[in-house]
Amino acid sequence: MLQRFFATGIALSCLFVAQAQQSATPVDTTIAAPAAPAPSPFTFSGGADAYFRYNLGDEAANNFTSFTNSQNSFELGMVTVKGEHTKGKVGMVADIGFGQRAEDFSYNDANTRFIIKQLYLSYTIKDKVKLTAGSWATHVGYELVDAFGNRNYSMSYMFSYGPFFHTGLKAETSFGKSGFMLGVANPTDLKSANFSNKYIIGQYSVASKNDKIKAYLNFQAGKPDDVTKVSQIDLVATGAVTDKFSIGLNGTLAGVKSKPTTDGDYGDASTWYGAAVYLNLDPTSWLGLTLRSEYFNDDDQLLVFSGAAAGGNILATTLSANFKVEGLTLIPEIRFEKASEDVFLSSSGAATSTSTTLLVAAVYKF
Repeated sequence: MLQRFFATGIALSCLFVAQAQQSATPVDTTIAAPAAPAPSPFTFSGGADAYFRYNLGDEAANNFTSFTNSQNSFELGMVTVKGEHTKGKVGMVADIGFGQRAEDFSYNDANTRFIIKQLYLSYTIKDKVKLTAGSWATHVGYELVDAFGNRNYSMSYMFSYGPFFHTGLKAETSFGKSGFMLGVANPTDLKSANFSNKYIIGQYSVASKNDKIKAYLNFQAGKPDDVTKVSQIDLVATGAVTDKFSIGLNGTLAGVKSKPTTDGDYGDASTWYGAAVYLNLDPTSWLGLTLRSEYFNDDDQLLVFSGAAAGGNILATTLSANFKVEGLTLIPEIRFEKASEDVFLSSSGAATSTSTTLLVAAVYKF
């Protein structure tokens, strides 16, 4: 009898438990989607370019700007690899280049086609002021050293005779749509300068509320040696007129003062200056057109006209098309230049005031 009682109790208990399990909320057996991975603190980018240039005067000498000093030849430009890493308020950028373009960019270094284009460290103080120490591409001018950063492949006179990079220390901050930068650096384009002479560099930037109009006022000044003073003020402005049409403007004025000895007085300033307009049209996602028209003045014979009978000016007009396929851009280009003096050479070797150049470049970015 007792055994039957226990058996009946056990059976009732099992039935109660089973009913309780059935009435409970079912367990969700769905596997949760994995959380999205955190953004990597490391980014990797770069590019490469090559070109063919033919001057109708059949002269490599008919080139007074950077990176295209060749004639009737297929040329390699530069392979560039850039790594960036950030962690909290600190960061690092290492940017290296291989090729003739890299060597021309770092012309003060020992002749090598492998160079450190940029290498700098940064630290942000209380999210307000960013300090950067090292070597970085210049803030002056509209155009960039990397071919994939420009819509024209050949370079302007203002880029070619302005600074390429600075090595030193700078501080940057912003307030609303305005930004400020101030720094001290080695003389222009020197990664090493074992002497006391330094440059002051600066920039003020401002943008419209919708960011369609931006302007940058740039400055550098200093002493490259004990008998020379240089200064340059530069203005860049960009405006997006529509989604398919934009305008870029660049103007620059540079001055040089010299004295005969370290104890002498500085003479009057000699200057060079220029201005350029960039008209950019993008009718489709795979086609872009850019017309650059630049006026360059060297009346004081500091640069292009230093060996001419007199100072003068050049008007250079360049039309470039950009055919885009994924990361590849093909750039056919025609460039016509008219100088006030005979600084170019014709196919017969005679001096002439005009020069026409055809160029095709292939540029890749990743």
